[in-house]
Amino acid sequence: MLEKMSDFFENRLDGYDMHMLTNIESANEFYPFTAKCLPPQENCRILDLGCGTGLELEEYYSLNPSARVTGIDLSQGMLSALKNKFADKNITLILGSYFDTPFGESAFDAAVSVESLHHFTKEEKVPLYAKLHKSLKGNGYFILTDYFSLSDEEEFMHHQNLIAIKAEQGIKGNEFYHYDTPLTVKHETEALFTAGFSSVEVLNNWGATYTLKAIK
Repeated sequence: MLEKMSDFFENRLDGYDMHMLTNIESANEFYPFTAKCLPPQENCRILDLGCGTGLELEEYYSLNPSARVTGIDLSQGMLSALKNKFADKNITLILGSYFDTPFGESAFDAAVSVESLHHFTKEEKVPLYAKLHKSLKGNGYFILTDYFSLSDEEEFMHHQNLIAIKAEQGIKGNEFYHYDTPLTVKHETEALFTAGFSSVEVLNNWGATYTLKAIK
């Protein structure tokens, strides 16, 4: 049965960190790698989309303890766990959808998202990325670490499966349910360019998990 996005993560808070770090291939490598891609300067401002319990922040705060992070997530439990981890850090937490939350303009030095955005279509991502683009300072950038479909056929299959499951369960409307529908790297890159980013570079990959850097 499909679960609403917020319910899915709220119901899996216990053991979430251990699951992410041990059940996802190369997670012990791509979380630290992602952190090292973020700005090192003191008091820089970072926007974290789908911050969860802050696995990408554990390494980042060790590198840049003065960073000012704004994290957005649908799960209050996840945000509470993150706040407890980093009680001494300058962190602002927002309970809600990053699709609905205002980001401001020219507010952040960089943005990051890890293992969160593979649930959405290219058409859904373009306006989100356009809003993100506006929120970055002139030399800002977005680091995206996520897993991707390795072919157009795989991407299409994921979306068709979700449509079929929603039909079976009588789910209508635009509310987000938890089901993985990763884009290909090519389509993700196209979404970022359409949103206004000037360049997109693959920094690393671990199988189907890639880290992309999109520069404003």
